[in-house]
Amino acid sequence: MDPSTPAPDAPTGLEPCYRHPSEQTGVHCTRCGRPICPNCMIPAPVGFQCPECVQTAREEFRAGPGKAVRATATWSVSVTKVLLGLIIGVFVIETVVAGGNLMTGPSGQNLLDVGALYPPSIALDGEYWRLLTPMFLHAGLIHIAFNSYVLWIFGQQVERTFGSARMLAIFLVTGFLASVASYLFGPINVVGVGASGAIFGLAGAFIAYTYRRRSSFSSNAQLQQALIFVLLNVVLGFVIEGIDWRAHLGGLVAGVAAGWIADPARPRQSRALVTALGFAALIAIGVIAAMVRTEQLRQLAGV
Repeated sequence: MDPSTPAPDAPTGLEPCYRHPSEQTGVHCTRCGRPICPNCMIPAPVGFQCPECVQTAREEFRAGPGKAVRATATWSVSVTKVLLGLIIGVFVIETVVAGGNLMTGPSGQNLLDVGALYPPSIALDGEYWRLLTPMFLHAGLIHIAFNSYVLWIFGQQVERTFGSARMLAIFLVTGFLASVASYLFGPINVVGVGASGAIFGLAGAFIAYTYRRRSSFSSNAQLQQALIFVLLNVVLGFVIEGIDWRAHLGGLVAGVAAGWIADPARPRQSRALVTALGFAALIAIGVIAAMVRTEQLRQLAGV
């Protein structure tokens, strides 16, 4: 270069890094707005942040949400494990009390004696508790093994997504509505047991959650897996005799509604109220439907 030729001006739009003044940069921290050079850039969900802002954010998290997360991890109990333990424990008691073949389960009469769903007992004897107890009873080892496996898979997913309390509420409310669907549309003189209606409710809630986030690659993949499971089991419900497909569909529909109601993305200020009112409405629908069916069955029986 000719010494008489003036040096070109520095590129416009650049500023010295606030931590390394000798370094010119056009990147700014997305948190504080100060210019940062490549040595100071720390990737963030949007753009880059400087080391000081990252350290401040970590301290704020440890003092706030992180503290709550650690406390929850230390003291919380897995509702999925509790439900599995309860279902297995009830199965052991059921086997001892009701007897029968371990693989095929107790006889219909013995299942009825320990709390199975049976429309005449509900309609004529007022035993409405039979709309809740069947979700903890099973007809044999294969039945409970399959339901326990699926509960373990979907239970953990839903519990991580919605939280333990909401997962338990979804299980119980959708299990109740699954029994109502069976009571409402199923055969009159058939005994019904199993947690599959409530499990379909968990699957429905998970489908509702992932569907709203289907633009995410991971959520879309999880949505497809859940839909494949549901479609396969719906088909099996129509093909294999003895599967209560009405309870499955009832639980699934209720689960989708429950998942939409309890979506954790709702504003924090209204989330608890919306969830409580929404679940109360689902229970009310189930109660009204059960009362209508009871009246129909009583008229058929001439009572």
